[in-house]
Amino acid sequence: MPPKRLVQDVRTRWNSTYYMMESLIAQKRALCAYSAEHDLPATLCARQWGLLEKIVAALAPFEELTREVSSSWSSASDVIPIVCVLKRVLSRRNESDEGIRTMKITLLEAVNRRFKDVESEPLYAVATLLDPRYKDRYFTSVEISNQAKAALIVEVRKMEEVFKRSTSDSSEPAEGTSCESAAVEPASKTPRMETASHSRLESIFDEILKESSVEPAPQLTTSSACIEVQTYLSEPTIQRSDNPLLYWQVNQPRLPTLVCTAAKFLCAPSTSVESERLFSTASIIIDERRSRLTAEKAEMLIFLKKNLPLMLK
Repeated sequence: MPPKRLVQDVRTRWNSTYYMMESLIAQKRALCAYSAEHDLPATLCARQWGLLEKIVAALAPFEELTREVSSSWSSASDVIPIVCVLKRVLSRRNESDEGIRTMKITLLEAVNRRFKDVESEPLYAVATLLDPRYKDRYFTSVEISNQAKAALIVEVRKMEEVFKRSTSDSSEPAEGTSCESAAVEPASKTPRMETASHSRLESIFDEILKESSVEPAPQLTTSSACIEVQTYLSEPTIQRSDNPLLYWQVNQPRLPTLVCTAAKFLCAPSTSVESERLFSTASIIIDERRSRLTAEKAEMLIFLKKNLPLMLK
């Protein structure tokens, strides 16, 4: 067998413990053979190996979703659907859970406690509605969904007023207020789309979409903002492997105000991981040996490091 090194865990990173257990299971045959020929101070019995495999299977969704929300292309719209899928996975009971049932119950309680108010946060709720892959299909109750829709209509009306003011002040729209300047032109295929297609939890996302029924809300007003929102939400969702920014680029003439609102909310990242990676990039570029590196040149190098791969793609 090719020589391999076992992974060691780090206390500050939970997924390192997951990777350590995963590497142990991958080298199970070699470790059992070595322990049979040498007098080791501690070894794992068959029951412990079985528990280890079950624990890795239970933590696999956490690891996959952690990587997804920590990626550079993750958006705030991913948070509510991911929490919904995680609760669905942990709440399922089957015969293979023998020995880890208490662990799954504890994990589910922790997820409910930590994310109990996530659907009430306007940023996450509106961003989820504006993502054509999710819309209103992942909210846990009709009441919360209606509150999110009301918040979305308020934001669309604000954007509509800003756009009207900018066009009335001058014949040319003010810089940064038009939908063309707000919309982001995405690549035809992004890393997110490629990884999403290989997700082990894709069936859970599809299952929740099939269960959610779309009920047309009564049209209480004929304002253009409400008409755009109702038209958009009444349409079917796109595939999770599709690019939401590309969707808004294509539908810009049909839903102009919603495009501006989507550009405002979908640019928000779901975690601070990418910001921390930016600081790590700066610490690599700015070194004590490069004492003549000016702040301006350092900023240019950091910008190229983070943006050049996107431009080349």
